[in-house]
This record gives sequence, C-alpha cells and structure tokens, in this order.
Amino acid sequence: MMYPFLTLDDETEITHSDYLENGKVKVYIEKPDEKDCFHHMTCYLPDYSIEEIYGFNKSEVDNLLEIIRSTAHLIIEFSRTGGFNNAAGL
Repeated sequence: MMYPFLTLDDETEITHSDYLENGKVKVYIEKPDEKDCFHHMTCYLPDYSIEEIYGFNKSEVDNLLEIIRSTAHLIIEFSRTGGFNNAAGL
C-alpha cells in the first residue's frame, strides 16, 4: 500500500509504502506534466537507491532527493505505522 506524504507547491506528490520485509521503504514521486502526463521517480530508503527516473532533470532529482533526505526519518516512521494519518500523536 502507498500512503500520501507530501504535496509540493508545483503539485509534485510524494508517497511511500509500508515498511517492507527487506527493511526498505519505497518512496514514489510524481508530478503532472502537460506534455508527458506525469514525471516520476522511485527511491528506496534507507539507502536512497533510485530505481527509475522519467522526466525529471538532474537539478530536479537533486532537489527531490534533498527533500527525501531531510524527511526520511518521518517517512520511515510513518511506513511502520500506516502512514501519516495513523501516526500516533499527530
């Protein structure tokens, strides 16, 4: 299951999976694009490995990875508790 995490001002959506059996969390990013429909990329925490990038340029990827790095602790915590809406105390 994928859970919503963050929507940026440019309509980029960041979602994440449950905590996976292999100890990773899938982070999926997509942004609507008039020409290509959606730009997207997949990143896995905690090692920040990228599986695929479509439509984002290097600068955009770097910016998105910085957002993911700065919030990775929250994404991992939320992946263990059923997403942001189920996080205790929030």
